[in-house]
Amino acid sequence: MARLSLAFDTGLARSDGPVALLHPPVGFDVAGLSAPLIIQPHVALNAAWHNQGFSCDVALPARRFALAVVCCTRSKQQTADLIAQAAACADIVVVDGQKTDGIDSHYKTLRKLAAVQGTITKAHGRLFWFAGTQLPSLRAVDQNFGEFVTQSGVFSAGAVDPASALLGEALPEHLAGDVLDLGAGWGYLSAQIVKRNAVTRLDLVEADHFALDCAKRNVSDPRAAFHWADARDWKGAYDAVVMNPPFHSGREGDPDLGRAFITAARRCLRPKGTVYMVANRHLPYETTLEQCFAKVLEIPGNGRFKLFQASRPKRK
Repeated sequence: MARLSLAFDTGLARSDGPVALLHPPVGFDVAGLSAPLIIQPHVALNAAWHNQGFSCDVALPARRFALAVVCCTRSKQQTADLIAQAAACADIVVVDGQKTDGIDSHYKTLRKLAAVQGTITKAHGRLFWFAGTQLPSLRAVDQNFGEFVTQSGVFSAGAVDPASALLGEALPEHLAGDVLDLGAGWGYLSAQIVKRNAVTRLDLVEADHFALDCAKRNVSDPRAAFHWADARDWKGAYDAVVMNPPFHSGREGDPDLGRAFITAARRCLRPKGTVYMVANRHLPYETTLEQCFAKVLEIPGNGRFKLFQASRPKRK
């Protein structure tokens, strides 16, 4: 029995009013929740819940809820902010998560700030609930550095990712035409791309709605267009693709993500187009690149990261 179902059986009151479920993974047990509104900013997870018939949004709307359930994310600050948002608009707030995601730390914090009404520990995790209240000390603030702004929970919040920094330095000054930033994150690489005057159009494709919102603040050039979408499914026609593909799914390494990005880049490139890519040294992308492109060059990187320039996409 999942922790939420157990909580309903041991003291947590079921609600007939509006319910919000924040950042649930696919497969989260919704038994006992009456038509919850799913809050999920990741495009693939949002679509998965929508395809199951649930109403979905990317952020909490400005209205009251009888019950809000917060699922811990890997970012402690982001989870704390979600708890504060839920507590401000819900009568009862439930927080659920694994020990590896810091649930015990959130439990200790909330015991000092609110009257925790109950808790369940099971399957290397914890669930607890409390009455909604204002928790301003838990709200996240923008992380500003240099010319950029990020938010808690996005990849490389508060600093430029060193792999992206390396790729940004390696981008040719003659970069031109229609350019795609595949998996754009909060927009660092796009900010480097728009410095090239010969670029006529830039599409930023990003799966995390929060990161895309940051990108909109970091890249104000009128040539830029922003797309909340799964990079692996993107279609278009471009003269260049720039990308720093993710290589984790949750906590597990997943090189297939990078391979899917490479395949997407091949699909999106025009016949004379070029992809510029950075990857960790240990990731085995060379075979996929050679399968997708007739010309693959490894350009100078560093001890941690390798850089690729691939052109002449092969068509199936």
